[in-house]
Amino acid sequence: MTAGNENVAENVVDLRSDTITRPTGEMRAAMASAEVGDDVYGEDPTVNRLEKRAAEIFGKEAALFVPTGCMGNLIAIKVWTHHGDEVICEERSHVNMYELASMSAIAGCMPRVTRAADGLLTWKDIEAVIRPKIYYDSQSALVCLENTFNMWGGTVYPTAQVDDICAHAHAAGLRVHLDGARIFNAATALGESVAAMTRNADSVMFCLSKGLAAPVGSMIVGSKEFIEKGRIYRKMFGGGMRQAGVIAAAGLIALEKMPARLNIDHKNAKRLAEGVAQIPGFGIDPKRVKTNIVIFDCEQTGKTAVEWCDLLYKRGLWAQDTAQYSVRFVTHCDVSEEQIERALAILKEAAEKQQGVGA
Repeated sequence: MTAGNENVAENVVDLRSDTITRPTGEMRAAMASAEVGDDVYGEDPTVNRLEKRAAEIFGKEAALFVPTGCMGNLIAIKVWTHHGDEVICEERSHVNMYELASMSAIAGCMPRVTRAADGLLTWKDIEAVIRPKIYYDSQSALVCLENTFNMWGGTVYPTAQVDDICAHAHAAGLRVHLDGARIFNAATALGESVAAMTRNADSVMFCLSKGLAAPVGSMIVGSKEFIEKGRIYRKMFGGGMRQAGVIAAAGLIALEKMPARLNIDHKNAKRLAEGVAQIPGFGIDPKRVKTNIVIFDCEQTGKTAVEWCDLLYKRGLWAQDTAQYSVRFVTHCDVSEEQIERALAILKEAAEKQQGVGA
């Protein structure tokens, strides 16, 4: 299920992820005419503009353009920790489940996981797993939050909850990093600015290449000192991209123009959730869908999520399994309202056939 999007048949509805979005025509034109230099030397003017603008939008001192969100998170973890430290995070967080244990393999840290309703940690959840200040225990150094929370269906942290965590964490001597891969989706859902939502976090990573539709790249933002150290680790991790202005040009357009249309993706996700809820055998509460991620349960159908994804793939509806009985749809700018209706029709027809309806 990895066909290139440029060759996808017109009747395919690809809801695997918002990572499959393609750059807009305006982005492609900007990329073709981008002014470039050597970014490792700090001489790429387009990258410099992107970094300056990202810092301004988030109200932080500085920013750094990185190839991927995974690298951005790893850089932040490396900056804020030492080998042998622990990183407190939710059990199903991206840094714990989908970044190839890089915090351990490269940063030398261990995840200290805890569970939370909807993936949204409270200070009480965090406080319960902080290591005591004893020399023979590994030490808690960093709290990593995720907003929106992918594996819990795009749930959104209330800003007051993030502020409370940051205040208590800082009082306890801990840093807070926000994996904000889809932070603009969260901002759209809350009707707040990303600057207000992340003001107390020590660092933030956000993706340009998901719902914002840039072809490549993520950003990390924070203090000047944090970014200076982060630049060193970006180079160490292989992230020196030289004439990166070619892709930064698309990132600038993504940052400036694409957040304004994310409400369309959210509307389509809500419609998807409402439609799925009406199909017997599938479990979902549409009221819980706040952004662009729809995860539904398929256990009552007698088929696993993998089996459903394979079955739907053959019918032209591409989805992703996230657990044994959990199927995920993600809406994005390359999926229209008409395609949402087509997706629901495919899913309904497939479900009816499996249940022998009309046979």
